[in-house]
Amino acid sequence: MAVKSSKSEIKTTTAKATKARLFFLSLTGQVMSANPDGSDLKVIVNEGKRLPDGIVVDTAAGHLYWTNMGNPSANDGFIERADFDGKNVTHIVPAGATFTPKQLQLDEKNRRLYWCDREGMRVMRASVDGSNLETLVDTSEGDSRPGKDIRKWCVGIALDVEAGKVYWTQKGPDNAGDGRIFRANLEIPKGQTAADRKDIELLYEGLPEPIDLELDLANRTIYWTDRGDPPRGNTVNRAPMDPAQGNGKKEPEIVFDHLMEGIGIALDRKGGRMFLTDLGGSVYSANLDGSNKKTVLMAEGNLTGIVYTEIPAA
Repeated sequence: MAVKSSKSEIKTTTAKATKARLFFLSLTGQVMSANPDGSDLKVIVNEGKRLPDGIVVDTAAGHLYWTNMGNPSANDGFIERADFDGKNVTHIVPAGATFTPKQLQLDEKNRRLYWCDREGMRVMRASVDGSNLETLVDTSEGDSRPGKDIRKWCVGIALDVEAGKVYWTQKGPDNAGDGRIFRANLEIPKGQTAADRKDIELLYEGLPEPIDLELDLANRTIYWTDRGDPPRGNTVNRAPMDPAQGNGKKEPEIVFDHLMEGIGIALDRKGGRMFLTDLGGSVYSANLDGSNKKTVLMAEGNLTGIVYTEIPAA
């Protein structure tokens, strides 16, 4: 006797398996990949000394994007893209469209790349295919590019897309205590230009040499690396995104120290941890409050940008 199937069927959905992964850069021209504990280290792109600096992951499209500074005195910086395995390297922003692109961020919602152009003295963006290139902030005050005034150099960048804000660092001269962090709207106010916009806010000043930025939006906190001399430099700092509303706590808090020329920072917000790189060749991890510090990798060259992501498992 045949058994009738039930009118109500149980439907199951299988979530796509993912794996945590770090992607980071070496000034020797390498794009590297590793597990968060440093295992399974791979060089996935090796292009020679083009001075790569900032890196982001587009999980939806399966792409990595990274900046190449090129020759800082020449107008030859560019941005590239590749698959997660390093294949299909493609130029997105061609050489000469940006001087020395530094930290890079992705607005996944609107499909745009944002970066700071150091000697170009500006904050820039483009669509992920390289089209619609534009300057959002021009700090040159009329100086010719490449800029000689280090105080005007833009380096680190972070996005709060929902609030419509972009954050960036201007590091200032070495160990001058002249570093600053700014914020402005993602869109230039009507009737204004990148050079004269009036919506720029100075959030923090008097910093040693602020480099890369990340935002913990849930807790309204900025994290950044600082290259200046100890005790305040070669550190990771955090501070309120909104200093005036930061419960009176306006001074940055040092949560990690003893970096060797700290550069890259990436947050694992879900896991409550951060990953860091320095020019001394190390990758570090720690909780967001600086506890549970670990050296993940050592002696891997002059490391710059880093990103943490969860990509589809093979």
